[in-house]
Amino acid sequence: MAKMARSGKLFTPVFRVSFPHVFKARTFKNNEPEYAISMIFPVGDDLAELKAEAEAVAVAQWGDGIPKKLKSPFLDQRDEEYDGYEDGGLFIRAGRKESMGKPGLVDADVQPIIDPTEFYAGCYAIASFNFYAWAHDEGGTGISAGLMNIQKVKDGEPFGAGNSKPEDDFAAIESDEKPTKATPGFLS
Repeated sequence: MAKMARSGKLFTPVFRVSFPHVFKARTFKNNEPEYAISMIFPVGDDLAELKAEAEAVAVAQWGDGIPKKLKSPFLDQRDEEYDGYEDGGLFIRAGRKESMGKPGLVDADVQPIIDPTEFYAGCYAIASFNFYAWAHDEGGTGISAGLMNIQKVKDGEPFGAGNSKPEDDFAAIESDEKPTKATPGFLS
């Protein structure tokens, strides 16, 4: 296959982190495992420069013959029903094949983040990445984002239902109410 067009290194504005898979690669649709992140941009963010870079990659790859059904790296948040996604906003999924190694991940002081609990869905970050063209034998074509490095810039309210603390969910049980053995479930 001929070499596909790609941009130089680009930087995002501050975004909200969603679905961070940066500590352990995961397999998507039976492809090679990859590290990935979804970058949620606030409604009204000016992404004109990034859109121009993605368009330049498409022109470099296909010239005047850009495919009509070219898949864009800019995805509409209204199509998603997850925490943090708003109608009218955009997000970009960026990935990196496991064979390329983990993306660099640092905090606001440019110190490596090693503890996965420090980088989570809902925090804020910036990232370096590039856009690249792709074409599959089945006829699909598009522009995607290749993840390079990430810097967490600040904490945010974590996304997801599983983020509550047990002490917030439960009250203390009086000693005479405590079960002495496991109570059989309704399927027993």
